[in-house]
Amino acid sequence: MAQPGAGMAADIAEQPEGFARLLEPASTAAIAQVAAVIAERRPKHVVFTARGTSDHAALYAAYLTEIRLGLPAGLASPSTVTVFGARPDLSQALVVGVSQSGGSPDLTEVLRVARESGALTLAVTNAPDSPLTAAAELSVDVAAGHERAVAATKTYTAELLALLLLVEGIRAGDGVLPAEERAGLAALPELAAQTLADPTPGQLAPRYRFADRMVTTGRGYAYPTAREAALKLMETSYLPALAFSGADLLHGPLAMTDPDVPVLAVVGNGPGGAAMRDVVGKLGERGADLVVVGPGGAAGAAAQLPVPEVDERYAPLLDILPVQRLAMALALTRGEDPDAPRGLNKVTATL
Repeated sequence: MAQPGAGMAADIAEQPEGFARLLEPASTAAIAQVAAVIAERRPKHVVFTARGTSDHAALYAAYLTEIRLGLPAGLASPSTVTVFGARPDLSQALVVGVSQSGGSPDLTEVLRVARESGALTLAVTNAPDSPLTAAAELSVDVAAGHERAVAATKTYTAELLALLLLVEGIRAGDGVLPAEERAGLAALPELAAQTLADPTPGQLAPRYRFADRMVTTGRGYAYPTAREAALKLMETSYLPALAFSGADLLHGPLAMTDPDVPVLAVVGNGPGGAAMRDVVGKLGERGADLVVVGPGGAAGAAAQLPVPEVDERYAPLLDILPVQRLAMALALTRGEDPDAPRGLNKVTATL
Protein backbone atom coordinates (compact mmCIF):
# COMPACT_ATOMS: atom_id res chain seq x y z
CA MET A 1 0.00 0.00 0.00
CA ALA A 2 1.30 3.46 -0.89
CA GLN A 3 2.25 5.81 1.91
CA PRO A 4 -0.23 8.62 2.67
CA GLY A 5 0.53 11.61 0.49
CA ALA A 6 2.67 9.67 -1.98
CA GLY A 7 0.33 10.43 -4.85
CA MET A 8 0.07 14.15 -4.10
CA ALA A 9 3.84 14.36 -3.66
CA ALA A 10 4.36 12.74 -7.06
CA ASP A 11 1.83 15.03 -8.72
CA ILE A 12 3.47 18.12 -7.23
CA ALA A 13 6.93 16.97 -8.28
CA GLU A 14 5.83 16.57 -11.92
CA GLN A 15 4.94 20.24 -12.40
CA PRO A 16 8.27 21.40 -13.87
CA GLU A 17 7.94 18.59 -16.43
CA GLY A 18 4.35 19.65 -17.10
CA PHE A 19 5.45 23.21 -17.81
CA ALA A 20 8.12 21.95 -20.18
CA ARG A 21 5.61 19.73 -21.99
CA LEU A 22 3.16 22.61 -22.55
CA LEU A 23 6.00 24.79 -23.82
CA GLU A 24 7.07 22.26 -26.47
CA PRO A 25 6.52 23.46 -30.05
CA ALA A 26 3.66 21.06 -30.75
CA SER A 27 1.69 22.22 -27.69
CA THR A 28 2.32 25.92 -28.19
CA ALA A 29 1.41 25.61 -31.88
CA ALA A 30 -1.92 23.95 -31.01
CA ILE A 31 -2.77 26.72 -28.52
CA ALA A 32 -1.62 29.36 -31.03
CA GLN A 33 -4.10 28.01 -33.59
CA VAL A 34 -6.95 28.38 -31.11
CA ALA A 35 -5.77 31.87 -30.11
CA ALA A 36 -5.65 32.96 -33.76
CA VAL A 37 -9.24 31.84 -34.34
CA ILE A 38 -10.41 33.77 -31.28
CA ALA A 39 -8.48 36.88 -32.31
CA GLU A 40 -10.06 36.73 -35.75
CA ARG A 41 -13.57 36.40 -34.30
CA ARG A 42 -12.98 39.47 -32.06
CA PRO A 43 -15.35 38.69 -29.15
CA LYS A 44 -16.65 41.68 -27.22
CA HIS A 45 -16.35 40.05 -23.82
CA VAL A 46 -15.24 36.78 -22.23
CA VAL A 47 -17.17 34.57 -19.84
CA PHE A 48 -15.47 31.75 -17.94
CA THR A 49 -17.29 28.84 -16.34
CA ALA A 50 -15.59 26.45 -13.91
CA ARG A 51 -15.82 24.77 -10.53
CA GLY A 52 -13.43 24.16 -7.64
CA THR A 53 -9.73 24.47 -8.39
CA SER A 54 -10.45 25.22 -12.05
CA ASP A 55 -12.55 28.19 -10.90
CA HIS A 56 -9.36 29.74 -9.55
CA ALA A 57 -7.55 29.14 -12.84
CA ALA A 58 -10.50 30.80 -14.59
CA LEU A 59 -10.29 33.78 -12.23
CA TYR A 60 -6.60 34.15 -13.11
CA ALA A 61 -7.56 34.09 -16.79
CA ALA A 62 -10.21 36.75 -16.17
CA TYR A 63 -7.54 39.06 -14.73
CA LEU A 64 -5.31 38.34 -17.73
CA THR A 65 -8.15 38.99 -20.15
CA GLU A 66 -9.05 42.38 -18.73
CA ILE A 67 -5.46 43.54 -18.17
CA ARG A 68 -3.82 42.17 -21.32
CA LEU A 69 -6.69 42.19 -23.83
CA GLY A 70 -8.79 45.07 -22.52
CA LEU A 71 -11.93 42.94 -22.72
CA PRO A 72 -14.53 42.70 -19.94
CA ALA A 73 -14.33 39.27 -18.35
CA GLY A 74 -16.16 37.44 -15.62
CA LEU A 75 -17.10 34.06 -14.17
CA ALA A 76 -20.50 32.62 -15.04
CA SER A 77 -22.83 31.16 -12.46
CA PRO A 78 -23.70 27.78 -14.00
CA SER A 79 -26.82 27.43 -11.85
CA THR A 80 -28.49 30.35 -13.65
CA VAL A 81 -28.58 28.10 -16.70
CA THR A 82 -28.95 24.64 -15.17
CA VAL A 83 -31.20 25.38 -12.18
CA PHE A 84 -33.09 28.53 -13.17
CA GLY A 85 -33.26 27.93 -16.91
CA ALA A 86 -31.80 31.29 -17.89
CA ARG A 87 -30.70 31.76 -21.49
CA PRO A 88 -28.43 34.83 -21.50
CA ASP A 89 -27.50 36.44 -24.80
CA LEU A 90 -23.87 35.42 -25.30
CA SER A 91 -23.79 35.98 -29.05
CA GLN A 92 -20.84 38.38 -28.85
CA ALA A 93 -18.94 36.47 -26.18
CA LEU A 94 -16.16 33.97 -25.95
CA VAL A 95 -17.33 31.41 -23.38
CA VAL A 96 -14.58 29.29 -21.87
CA GLY A 97 -15.18 26.16 -19.84
CA VAL A 98 -12.23 25.25 -17.61
CA SER A 99 -12.28 21.77 -16.08
CA GLN A 100 -9.64 19.17 -15.28
CA SER A 101 -11.95 16.24 -16.05
CA GLY A 102 -14.34 17.95 -18.45
CA GLY A 103 -16.99 15.75 -16.86
CA SER A 104 -19.19 18.14 -14.89
CA PRO A 105 -22.67 18.25 -16.49
CA ASP A 106 -23.39 21.85 -15.48
CA LEU A 107 -20.30 23.23 -17.23
CA THR A 108 -21.09 21.23 -20.34
CA GLU A 109 -24.64 22.59 -20.33
CA VAL A 110 -23.39 26.19 -20.03
CA LEU A 111 -21.20 25.71 -23.11
CA ARG A 112 -24.01 24.02 -25.02
CA VAL A 113 -26.43 26.86 -24.27
CA ALA A 114 -23.80 29.48 -25.03
CA ARG A 115 -23.00 27.90 -28.37
CA GLU A 116 -26.70 27.80 -29.26
CA SER A 117 -26.91 31.53 -28.55
CA GLY A 118 -24.08 32.23 -31.00
CA ALA A 119 -21.12 32.40 -28.63
CA LEU A 120 -17.66 31.18 -29.57
CA THR A 121 -17.02 28.36 -27.10
CA LEU A 122 -13.77 26.89 -25.83
CA ALA A 123 -13.02 23.95 -23.53
CA VAL A 124 -9.77 23.97 -21.54
CA THR A 125 -9.34 20.52 -20.02
CA ASN A 126 -6.99 17.69 -19.14
CA ALA A 127 -9.38 15.30 -20.91
CA PRO A 128 -9.58 15.92 -24.66
CA ASP A 129 -12.25 13.21 -25.07
CA SER A 130 -14.53 14.67 -22.38
CA PRO A 131 -18.16 15.84 -22.75
CA LEU A 132 -17.03 19.44 -22.21
CA THR A 133 -14.66 19.24 -25.16
CA ALA A 134 -17.40 17.71 -27.32
CA ALA A 135 -19.75 20.57 -26.46
CA ALA A 136 -17.27 23.30 -27.42
CA GLU A 137 -16.28 24.64 -30.83
CA LEU A 138 -12.61 24.93 -29.81
CA SER A 139 -10.50 23.07 -27.27
CA VAL A 140 -7.15 23.23 -25.49
CA ASP A 141 -5.55 20.17 -23.90
CA VAL A 142 -3.50 21.14 -20.82
CA ALA A 143 -1.61 17.82 -21.15
CA ALA A 144 -0.95 17.33 -17.43
CA GLY A 145 -1.28 13.56 -17.54
CA HIS A 146 -2.98 11.33 -14.97
CA GLU A 147 -3.30 12.93 -11.54
CA ARG A 148 -2.98 10.47 -8.68
CA ALA A 149 -4.34 12.46 -5.75
CA VAL A 150 -7.89 13.75 -5.45
CA ALA A 151 -6.61 17.24 -4.61
CA ALA A 152 -5.63 18.92 -7.89
CA THR A 153 -2.08 20.26 -8.15
CA LYS A 154 -0.38 19.69 -11.50
CA THR A 155 -3.63 20.08 -13.44
CA TYR A 156 -4.12 23.51 -11.83
CA THR A 157 -0.75 24.88 -12.86
CA ALA A 158 -1.14 23.34 -16.32
CA GLU A 159 -4.44 25.20 -16.67
CA LEU A 160 -2.75 28.43 -15.59
CA LEU A 161 0.02 28.08 -18.16
CA ALA A 162 -2.35 27.04 -20.96
CA LEU A 163 -4.59 30.03 -20.26
CA LEU A 164 -1.59 32.35 -20.14
CA LEU A 165 -0.39 31.06 -23.53
CA LEU A 166 -3.90 31.45 -24.90
CA VAL A 167 -4.40 35.04 -23.75
CA GLU A 168 -0.98 36.18 -24.86
CA GLY A 169 -1.55 34.44 -28.20
CA ILE A 170 -4.83 36.32 -28.66
CA ARG A 171 -3.02 39.54 -27.78
CA ALA A 172 -0.42 38.79 -30.47
CA GLY A 173 -3.23 38.43 -33.00
CA ASP A 174 -1.88 35.41 -34.83
CA GLY A 175 -1.29 33.27 -31.75
CA VAL A 176 2.51 33.47 -32.04
CA LEU A 177 4.16 34.89 -28.93
CA PRO A 178 6.93 37.51 -29.21
CA ALA A 179 10.48 36.23 -28.73
CA GLU A 180 10.84 38.03 -25.39
CA GLU A 181 7.70 36.35 -24.09
CA ARG A 182 8.87 32.92 -25.24
CA ALA A 183 12.21 33.45 -23.50
CA GLY A 184 10.53 34.39 -20.24
CA LEU A 185 8.26 31.38 -20.35
CA ALA A 186 11.12 29.03 -21.20
CA ALA A 187 12.63 29.70 -17.76
CA LEU A 188 9.54 28.48 -15.90
CA PRO A 189 10.37 24.73 -15.70
CA GLU A 190 13.73 25.38 -14.04
CA LEU A 191 12.29 28.06 -11.75
CA ALA A 192 9.54 25.65 -10.71
CA ALA A 193 12.12 22.97 -9.92
CA GLN A 194 14.08 25.46 -7.80
CA THR A 195 10.92 26.44 -5.92
CA LEU A 196 9.99 22.83 -5.20
CA ALA A 197 13.48 22.11 -3.87
CA ASP A 198 13.09 24.59 -1.00
CA PRO A 199 12.51 22.79 2.35
CA THR A 200 10.58 25.61 4.03
CA PRO A 201 7.01 24.27 3.53
CA GLY A 202 7.77 21.04 5.36
CA GLN A 203 9.55 22.90 8.14
CA LEU A 204 6.63 25.28 8.55
CA ALA A 205 3.83 22.70 8.69
CA PRO A 206 4.19 21.75 12.42
CA ARG A 207 3.65 25.41 13.33
CA TYR A 208 0.02 25.10 12.21
CA ARG A 209 -0.74 21.58 13.39
CA PHE A 210 -3.26 22.81 15.95
CA ALA A 211 -4.55 25.86 14.10
CA ASP A 212 -8.35 26.29 14.19
CA ARG A 213 -8.58 28.45 11.06
CA MET A 214 -6.48 30.37 8.59
CA VAL A 215 -6.85 33.42 6.35
CA THR A 216 -5.32 33.69 2.88
CA THR A 217 -5.04 36.92 0.92
CA GLY A 218 -3.61 38.52 -2.21
CA ARG A 219 -4.46 41.10 -4.86
CA GLY A 220 -4.60 41.04 -8.64
CA TYR A 221 -2.99 37.97 -10.14
CA ALA A 222 -2.23 36.76 -6.59
CA TYR A 223 -5.87 36.65 -5.50
CA PRO A 224 -6.62 33.38 -7.37
CA THR A 225 -3.56 31.91 -5.62
CA ALA A 226 -4.98 32.93 -2.26
CA ARG A 227 -8.27 31.25 -3.10
CA GLU A 228 -6.58 28.08 -4.32
CA ALA A 229 -4.41 28.05 -1.18
CA ALA A 230 -7.51 28.15 1.01
CA LEU A 231 -9.12 25.31 -0.93
CA LYS A 232 -6.01 23.12 -0.71
CA LEU A 233 -5.80 23.62 3.06
CA MET A 234 -9.47 22.81 3.54
CA GLU A 235 -9.63 19.72 1.35
CA THR A 236 -6.38 18.11 2.54
CA SER A 237 -6.10 19.18 6.22
CA TYR A 238 -9.76 19.98 6.93
CA LEU A 239 -8.50 23.33 8.21
CA PRO A 240 -11.15 26.05 7.75
CA ALA A 241 -9.53 28.70 5.55
CA LEU A 242 -11.05 31.96 4.34
CA ALA A 243 -9.69 33.67 1.22
CA PHE A 244 -10.01 37.42 0.72
CA SER A 245 -8.64 39.90 -1.74
CA GLY A 246 -6.34 42.28 0.11
CA ALA A 247 -8.81 45.09 -0.48
CA ASP A 248 -11.78 43.12 0.85
CA LEU A 249 -9.80 42.03 3.89
CA LEU A 250 -9.56 45.67 4.98
CA HIS A 251 -13.33 46.10 4.62
CA GLY A 252 -14.23 44.24 7.80
CA PRO A 253 -12.65 40.76 7.94
CA LEU A 254 -9.39 42.28 9.23
CA ALA A 255 -11.13 42.47 12.59
CA MET A 256 -10.94 38.70 13.06
CA THR A 257 -7.15 38.54 12.60
CA ASP A 258 -5.01 38.28 15.70
CA PRO A 259 -1.96 36.28 16.90
CA ASP A 260 -4.06 33.09 17.00
CA VAL A 261 -5.20 33.33 13.36
CA PRO A 262 -2.46 32.49 10.85
CA VAL A 263 -2.49 34.58 7.68
CA LEU A 264 -0.95 33.47 4.39
CA ALA A 265 -0.34 36.55 2.22
CA VAL A 266 0.74 36.28 -1.42
CA VAL A 267 2.89 39.34 -2.09
CA GLY A 268 4.71 39.82 -5.38
CA ASN A 269 6.84 42.65 -6.67
CA GLY A 270 4.45 44.06 -9.29
CA PRO A 271 1.44 46.37 -8.93
CA GLY A 272 -0.59 43.72 -7.11
CA GLY A 273 2.21 43.21 -4.59
CA ALA A 274 2.58 46.95 -4.10
CA ALA A 275 -1.16 47.14 -3.39
CA MET A 276 -0.67 44.55 -0.62
CA ARG A 277 1.81 46.64 1.37
CA ASP A 278 -0.87 48.48 3.32
CA VAL A 279 -2.64 45.18 3.97
CA VAL A 280 0.53 43.57 5.30
CA GLY A 281 1.16 46.61 7.46
CA LYS A 282 -2.32 46.42 8.98
CA LEU A 283 -1.88 42.71 9.67
CA GLY A 284 1.41 43.49 11.39
CA GLU A 285 -0.27 46.08 13.59
CA ARG A 286 -2.75 43.43 14.72
CA GLY A 287 0.04 40.99 15.55
CA ALA A 288 -1.20 38.43 13.03
CA ASP A 289 0.84 35.25 12.59
CA LEU A 290 1.85 36.22 9.06
CA VAL A 291 3.50 34.04 6.41
CA VAL A 292 4.41 35.76 3.14
CA VAL A 293 4.52 33.88 -0.17
CA GLY A 294 6.70 35.68 -2.67
CA PRO A 295 10.19 36.75 -3.68
CA GLY A 296 10.58 39.23 -0.81
CA GLY A 297 9.75 39.20 2.86
CA ALA A 298 7.62 41.68 4.79
CA ALA A 299 8.17 43.53 8.03
CA GLY A 300 6.62 41.62 10.89
CA ALA A 301 6.21 38.36 8.97
CA ALA A 302 6.79 35.22 11.02
CA ALA A 303 8.01 33.27 7.99
CA GLN A 304 8.35 33.36 4.22
CA LEU A 305 7.67 30.79 1.54
CA PRO A 306 10.21 32.00 -1.03
CA VAL A 307 9.68 31.94 -4.79
CA PRO A 308 11.84 33.37 -7.58
CA GLU A 309 11.07 36.86 -8.84
CA VAL A 310 9.31 36.76 -12.23
CA ASP A 311 6.90 38.85 -14.28
CA GLU A 312 3.78 39.25 -12.17
CA ARG A 313 1.72 37.42 -14.81
CA TYR A 314 3.90 34.34 -14.32
CA ALA A 315 4.00 34.48 -10.52
CA PRO A 316 0.82 32.42 -9.89
CA LEU A 317 2.48 29.43 -11.59
CA LEU A 318 5.23 29.49 -8.98
CA ASP A 319 3.53 30.98 -5.90
CA ILE A 320 1.14 28.06 -5.54
CA LEU A 321 3.94 25.44 -5.48
CA PRO A 322 5.17 25.95 -1.89
CA VAL A 323 1.55 26.31 -0.78
CA GLN A 324 0.69 22.92 -2.26
CA ARG A 325 3.63 21.42 -0.38
CA LEU A 326 2.59 23.19 2.83
CA ALA A 327 -0.96 21.82 2.52
CA MET A 328 0.36 18.31 1.94
CA ALA A 329 2.83 18.48 4.82
CA LEU A 330 0.23 19.96 7.16
CA ALA A 331 -2.25 17.21 6.33
CA LEU A 332 0.35 14.57 7.14
CA THR A 333 1.30 16.39 10.35
CA ARG A 334 -2.35 16.36 11.38
CA GLY A 335 -2.59 12.62 10.68
CA GLU A 336 -4.58 12.86 7.45
CA ASP A 337 -4.03 11.41 3.97
CA PRO A 338 -3.99 14.26 1.42
CA ASP A 339 -4.30 11.76 -1.44
CA ALA A 340 -7.83 10.78 -0.47
CA PRO A 341 -9.73 13.49 1.42
CA ARG A 342 -12.86 12.13 3.05
CA GLY A 343 -16.05 12.51 1.07
CA LEU A 344 -14.36 13.70 -2.14
CA ASN A 345 -13.97 12.17 -5.59
CA LYS A 346 -11.74 13.16 -8.47
CA VAL A 347 -14.71 14.04 -10.69
CA THR A 348 -17.50 16.04 -9.07
CA ALA A 349 -20.70 15.98 -11.13
CA THR A 350 -22.68 19.10 -10.22
CA LEU A 351 -26.00 19.83 -11.92
